[in-house]
Amino acid sequence: QKMPPSLPATINIREPRWDQSTFQGRAKHFFMVTDPRNLLLSGATLEEARRVVENYRAGTVPPGLTEDQLWRAKYIYDSAFHPDTGEKMLLVGRMSAQVPMNMTITGCMLTFYRTTPAVLFWQWVNQSFNAIVNYTNRSGDAPITPSQLGTAYVSATTGAVVTALGLKSLTKHLPAIIGRYVPFAAVAAANCINIPLMRQRELKLGIPITDENGNRLGESTAAAQKAIFQVVVSRIGMAAPAMAIPPVIMNALEKRAFLKRYPYLNAPLQVGLVGLCLVFATPLCCALFPQKSSMPVSRLEPEVQARIREKDPGLETVYFNKGL
Repeated sequence: QKMPPSLPATINIREPRWDQSTFQGRAKHFFMVTDPRNLLLSGATLEEARRVVENYRAGTVPPGLTEDQLWRAKYIYDSAFHPDTGEKMLLVGRMSAQVPMNMTITGCMLTFYRTTPAVLFWQWVNQSFNAIVNYTNRSGDAPITPSQLGTAYVSATTGAVVTALGLKSLTKHLPAIIGRYVPFAAVAAANCINIPLMRQRELKLGIPITDENGNRLGESTAAAQKAIFQVVVSRIGMAAPAMAIPPVIMNALEKRAFLKRYPYLNAPLQVGLVGLCLVFATPLCCALFPQKSSMPVSRLEPEVQARIREKDPGLETVYFNKGL
């Protein structure tokens, strides 16, 4: 039996495996990235994946390594280590923890929406989790200071709680089903506050823009606005199915004798339904916009346009990383 031919050292494992210009390619990529099973991998498995990836990047190809094994190692490595700093990320903040964590928190927000203390508590838990995720997945060359983190966290939590309690008092006289949508409105409002605040430095100073070969052309605040807008839309989209579909089902179920007889099944059922929605909504909404986003030069700020026209008059499109 002869050895399989050794892998070429030219596969670009810094980029995703699938074509990121198509929705399908992005969806496949994010299904891998958000796979909750990655949380169960042992420290030894993570270290092994790191070794394979780092050796491969350095040009050493272990004999017998197949392309599938290489990609598997890359996705395990990416699931646990920060792309820019290379340090191991907090378990709770990893993309693979999104579904189990959000499923538990959202399920509880939707179950315990009737009393004020419960609303306060679950909105606070949710924003604390968001702050950890935003910090863990921050962009490498724009570090977040503790004071910015604190401001964003406090503002988003306040925003979510004020929205939730405000809407809760408004819906007292409306049909019960409408009250169930209060948590979603609060989460959407908090996302609109939390993400721009977490990334306020980018809004002030701009984010790096490049040509299609990745040569840096400068920083643009217009690109930052577009990037942050896209992230807010996909985060709200991610929460929408999980917070919109289960309330309808639960509302119908609560009228049946079954749930009246076993009221303690309410929370687990709700969490399960939310989980089912999130397993699909999370990767599909991450895939709504390409990670490497683009915009026409004519939409940038005038002074940035002028600098680009000087260097490269024929350039029409710039690219930037939108963040997650």
